[in-house]
Amino acid sequence: MSSTRLRAWQRAAFEEYTRRQPRDFMAVATPGAGKTTFALTLAADLLHRGVIERVVVVAPTEHLKVQWAQAAAGVGIALDPALAAGGQLGPDFRGFAVTYAGLAVNPTAYRVRIEHRRTFVILDEVHHAGDAYTWGDAVREACEPATRRLCLTGTPFRSDDSFIPFVTYAPADDGTLTSVADHSYGYGSALRDGVVRPVLFMAYSGDLHWRTRAGDEIQARLGEPMTKDATAQALRTALDPKGSWIPAVLTAAHRRLTEVRRDVPDAGGLVIASDQDSARAYARTLAEITGEEPCLVLSDEAGSSQRIAEFSAGMEPWMVAVRMVSEGVDIPRLAVGVYATTISTPLFFAQAVGRFVRARRRGETATIFLPSVPGLLAHASDLETQRDHVIGRPVDDEDDLFAAEAEMLARAQQAEAGSAELQNQYQALGSEASFDKVLYDGGEFGYEEVAADGEELDLLGIPGLLEPDQVAEVLRQSRRAKSRKASPREAASAEAILHERRSELRRELNGLVGAWHHRTGEPHGVIHTRLREATGGSVAASASVETLQQRIDLIRRWAVRA
Repeated sequence: MSSTRLRAWQRAAFEEYTRRQPRDFMAVATPGAGKTTFALTLAADLLHRGVIERVVVVAPTEHLKVQWAQAAAGVGIALDPALAAGGQLGPDFRGFAVTYAGLAVNPTAYRVRIEHRRTFVILDEVHHAGDAYTWGDAVREACEPATRRLCLTGTPFRSDDSFIPFVTYAPADDGTLTSVADHSYGYGSALRDGVVRPVLFMAYSGDLHWRTRAGDEIQARLGEPMTKDATAQALRTALDPKGSWIPAVLTAAHRRLTEVRRDVPDAGGLVIASDQDSARAYARTLAEITGEEPCLVLSDEAGSSQRIAEFSAGMEPWMVAVRMVSEGVDIPRLAVGVYATTISTPLFFAQAVGRFVRARRRGETATIFLPSVPGLLAHASDLETQRDHVIGRPVDDEDDLFAAEAEMLARAQQAEAGSAELQNQYQALGSEASFDKVLYDGGEFGYEEVAADGEELDLLGIPGLLEPDQVAEVLRQSRRAKSRKASPREAASAEAILHERRSELRRELNGLVGAWHHRTGEPHGVIHTRLREATGGSVAASASVETLQQRIDLIRRWAVRA
């Protein structure tokens, strides 16, 4: 495979590998950037030059084994995704794919296979090799004799003291050891290159009511300062399928997806649930909202991988799933997500968001609806942060961004067990949802700043209209316009009078756009863009009085001619 067909980061990494020809190489690239393509390019090149005879892929899940085999077939490499440890590899295959769990069952048998032929081992999402000592030991035992090894990851590394096999560590000034990547490509760089979509986070607050273990009834607003326990109980109350918070957020998310599907008919949505009971309840709620049964994926049910594949290739609007789609699963048509799980670790959040960022064309925007709680809002604001694996760093606070992932995830899963004892300690009594703010590019924009007249959110929701920097500018312009209007000093000045005139014209324009929308079915954002292209100038939030009047006159002419 020629490197000329690669993206810039893939080509740079390929050229670095070709120059050095290392036995071990680690590439860290944001989800959706194309790690699979890069890895298979290397594999094809090594096979072509006779450096290796066989390719082995170690992946986190059964579904990803199949996905790797399909991708490899596309470049002429036949991989068997169903080979058992003691099975016979058919003569038509150039290698096989195995899960980390499968490798751990009989690492010696896989070691023998890898020793027998010059082998290139691809360790997909290599941080899984630190999830359990048995997995790490198995990876080291089985893959040690490989001719070449490639480690891939696209999510923040853990921060416990489990060394990940075949990863290089370097000492830091504070005495810890930090992983060293041979090539890194972060979300910020991928966003600038148009490789991934910008992500708008729609944070929802709301009034909540629950009963504590002691029998006290608590009423609070999601996102307000609370203790850790109260925040956790508030989040669980919001996500309770019997309350009103979830139906309201799912309704808003479906409205968003419907708008996107006007322009991208196959755009899909994903609800990530904490447990199977919640997932089933959310699916029932979505069916009532949409009139169509969503695709329901429960990780331990037979056929889950097939359902994901069918959803990925189909036109269904919604999928509801429990955790298994949080990493590696490739569904490029996902455009809207609902983060409806109590798991709030940095690793899981980054993996979940990674399902939505893959870009199919420029100008797309992903939208994720989430509860307005401090931990999740911090992760959303910190999306572009690149993290390495740290060994020897003490973890004193479970809210520490680098806290040991396995321990945090275990606690989260334990909290979701839904046992009788837990039900006796806590009971959700009711919930209401209300829109809180938009988070984008590290900034927060409240309701009054982005939704007073509706135009900005319409613009942001229409695929193909705005580039990432334009999305940020729309939000910033809206913030500046609202803040000027609220200033008492400016209210008495000529500038404030001019601003009031602009506000009146914007309201008139938006009313006409709304009427044209009802008449033609065109989305509001598309109408605004047509007007802007015809008259020039910026978006209405910052357009001049003259430009706004020109757009009003133009849309009135449309109405007369129609």
